[in-house]
Amino acid sequence: MKKTSTRLADGRELIYYDSRDDTVRDAVDRRPLDRTVTTSEVRRDPLLGDAVAIASHRQGRTYHPPADECPLCPSEGDRLSEIPDSSYDVAVFENRFPSLAGDSGRCEVVCFTSDHDASFAELTEEQAGLVLDAWTDRTAELSHLPSVEQVFCFENRGAEIGVTLGHPHGQIYAYPFTTPRTALMLRSLAAHKEATGGENLFDAVLEKELAGERIVLETEHWVAFVPYAAHWPYEVHLYPRRRVPDLLGLDEAARTEFPKVYLELLRRFDRIFGEGEPPTPYISAWHQAPFGTLEEFDGVVRDDFALHLELFTIRRTSGKLKFLAGSESGMSVFINDVPPEAAAQRLREVASS
Repeated sequence: MKKTSTRLADGRELIYYDSRDDTVRDAVDRRPLDRTVTTSEVRRDPLLGDAVAIASHRQGRTYHPPADECPLCPSEGDRLSEIPDSSYDVAVFENRFPSLAGDSGRCEVVCFTSDHDASFAELTEEQAGLVLDAWTDRTAELSHLPSVEQVFCFENRGAEIGVTLGHPHGQIYAYPFTTPRTALMLRSLAAHKEATGGENLFDAVLEKELAGERIVLETEHWVAFVPYAAHWPYEVHLYPRRRVPDLLGLDEAARTEFPKVYLELLRRFDRIFGEGEPPTPYISAWHQAPFGTLEEFDGVVRDDFALHLELFTIRRTSGKLKFLAGSESGMSVFINDVPPEAAAQRLREVASS
């Protein structure tokens, strides 16, 4: 992998990740852009103890542009985009309309391919491996920023999820705090460790799933399963067999095997609802240990956390979505219409030949 860092016309960082070491990236952003002005502010809810990012400048962000005006496609002639070069393998840049900025963290856009009409599931294993390299490198770089405590790599796919740009891309949020969901995991991890005299909760969960009926697929280095208490109609958790706290901890064998496993999962998701159905909307989310102190979680250290990916769809059946209504949105109590065992069975049935 070759990494080339440059700047856009308004000062934001742009990084190219190329599979060839001899690739030259010297294109200049020719757009007459002013410096980006953000109003991002993180406020803490005194009752719930969680954080909310207030970012009014995002009201003006790009919204469903036509394909020939896509800001994530390479620049061509007089059509100038966020990517000055005429082609790219993987490109990452600071979001022009970030939810988090400055002392409140950082937001980046990850363009998986220059092909506007592709999807992550259609990438080659080499391309998917390069995206993994980019996620890993950005996690390492962002972890060194003084304002960053946790790095979150994710992809929103589909208009039903709320995606406003059709180009295949994901995002990275670098939070200035430990996110509420991760904090819940860490509290459960600490409580289990104390109650069992040192047993790791992630290890216990994985061991139990391996002995059960919700395994979707397993390989030498990875295990994918539908969790016992799945929140979403079709939800898969992907774990490396060897527990590591973040993407940087994956060994070469796990990194080499990941593209094949992940692409297979994405392709199965697109087959859940049968032929002729539109692509399955999904969220794909990497959970990594925070880089800040864990003193509030008694007895827990970073290496206790288990890196894993959670992949889920809000589509519950053909033509119907799972909406977060009263119980989910009002009380954070999910109601799942699809039994996890049935979801796992379906995901096994649609395995590619």
